[in-house]
Amino acid sequence: MPTFEIGPEDFLLDGAPTQVVSGALHYFRVHPDQWADRIHKARLMGLNTIETYVPWNFHAPEPGVFDLDGRRDLGRFLDLVAAEGLHAIVRPGPYICAEWDGGGLPAWLLADRAVGVRRHEPRFLDAIGKYYASLLPLVAERQVTRGGPVLMVQVENEYGAYGDDPVPERQKYLRALADMVRAQGIDVPLFTCDQANDEMLARGGLPELHKTATFGSRSTERLEVLRRAQPTGPLMCMEFWNGWFDSWGLEHHVAPAEANAADLDDLLAAGGSVNLYMFHGGTNFGLTSGANDKGIYRPIATSYDYDAPLAEDGTPTAKFWAMREVIARHRAVPDAGELAGDAARGAAPVLDVDLTARVPLAHALPSLLREDLHSFTSTPTTDDLRSWSGFTVYRTRIQADDLVLTADEVRDRAVVLVDDEQVGVLDRGSHTFAVALPARAGDLTLLVEDQGRVNYGPRIGEPKGVIGPVRTATRTLDSWEAGALRIEDAPELLRPALDAPSRALPTPGPGGAARPVGAGLFRATFDSAAGADHFLRLDGWTKGLAWVNGWLLGRYWSLGPTHTLYVPGPLLRATGNELVLLELHGAADARARFVAAPDLGVTEQ
Repeated sequence: MPTFEIGPEDFLLDGAPTQVVSGALHYFRVHPDQWADRIHKARLMGLNTIETYVPWNFHAPEPGVFDLDGRRDLGRFLDLVAAEGLHAIVRPGPYICAEWDGGGLPAWLLADRAVGVRRHEPRFLDAIGKYYASLLPLVAERQVTRGGPVLMVQVENEYGAYGDDPVPERQKYLRALADMVRAQGIDVPLFTCDQANDEMLARGGLPELHKTATFGSRSTERLEVLRRAQPTGPLMCMEFWNGWFDSWGLEHHVAPAEANAADLDDLLAAGGSVNLYMFHGGTNFGLTSGANDKGIYRPIATSYDYDAPLAEDGTPTAKFWAMREVIARHRAVPDAGELAGDAARGAAPVLDVDLTARVPLAHALPSLLREDLHSFTSTPTTDDLRSWSGFTVYRTRIQADDLVLTADEVRDRAVVLVDDEQVGVLDRGSHTFAVALPARAGDLTLLVEDQGRVNYGPRIGEPKGVIGPVRTATRTLDSWEAGALRIEDAPELLRPALDAPSRALPTPGPGGAARPVGAGLFRATFDSAAGADHFLRLDGWTKGLAWVNGWLLGRYWSLGPTHTLYVPGPLLRATGNELVLLELHGAADARARFVAAPDLGVTEQ
């Protein structure tokens, strides 16, 4: 029977010392039809292992639901890893961070404020037990001890950086998780990971669990920190940060390939094992991106390219080749000549697409409601509405002398309409919590967007929506109707309206004159190269969501840094493709463009 063990100095695979050279590849950020391609390229770079997080809320979007099909088929992903001759590391949380919505913790669970977030609390532990029971059997049957690829499983994630519970309580929580993991048949080594910091490594682990560290530079020094925390056993950097994530409104982060390669060389030369974070970043499709808040709320961008060795569209970068050269100094790497075809495949299809139908935003909202609006005497949170992501609507009446609208806080952004006319925006990121109102009585609508639940730090688990009282110049507004929207289903729900002749947009004039348009849901059809990756560019559009053939690509925003959205080739057919945009404000021209290459924005260099 195959074995994988923690030896006095090395990882031991079937008793032989083994250096794990792994790369992070998140199945949930890659189209399933592209999993095999990304895994194959990992082997060609010289990796022997693939690591993935598992986001609990991706598989359990609602209470009582657990989905392992399609995009969520972790078993199929691990089978593809095995078919490529690679091993796997699985990191199921319950908390993962990963710049993912809520760090992977289900909002529906934390809506109960009595639940103890990331601590030894009965309701939290009971929910984790049910999660593990739904997920871990498929991991157990794919362990290396049963002929599968899985070498190790992580317990929690960077726990040393969270909270202020005393160490005995923290260890009690971690032991409960480890016991629940073992109860599901996991017999391969369990490990923790924390930043290469003496205090965090001490607070985030257990003596009986293998410790790993996270860092992106000064490898020799950081390994010494890890060795102080763990006097024996193999040294491993579980997240070697070879890039960084992007947030809306900031620059596109890059890390020099030469520096990354040199630090990787130092790490491997010291005998350490490694997991590149990321090998391939992928995309925050749909409404899955998280956010950070360290005084300023910053939602994560749709692209998760991460300046990784394998770009968002699967193209090997200069960093890929630099790291492959380093890895080749320490272990045999396969021939990668076949990747010359990737470099030679040329530009993506280039075409302009005219949006031919529009339903104004205010007219679209009633068709998108999940159910009838409910009445409240104050503004509910989205948790009160059982809405765990996306958009919600709040409605009330205003008077002619109200004049100004103020809210204590909005999480995260609200488009303000009076009688279907857009009059302003309330925005958490810029601390804009006041909007001037017209001097007339009318219907007030707040279209509130959850831009991603905080994925790191003490604000994990906080509710969304309009927080606290909403006031005008003369009074507190205490009569509301509110409800959640089925925003992800917008193309289908509004198809009859988009098909109506009255919704047709004027065709472009002579010379292709611009056609400015207001907020709404837009549709276009187009023909292109079937199976080819595309890059959607929306210059002149402001903020919203984009779908291609029913797949929600994610958010776009003129704030940047990214100027394009990645469209995976498997979504495209030769004829009759559909592009749908939900634009929250308006566009200079009712036209979208598919361009030859991605544009991830200006860099900090």
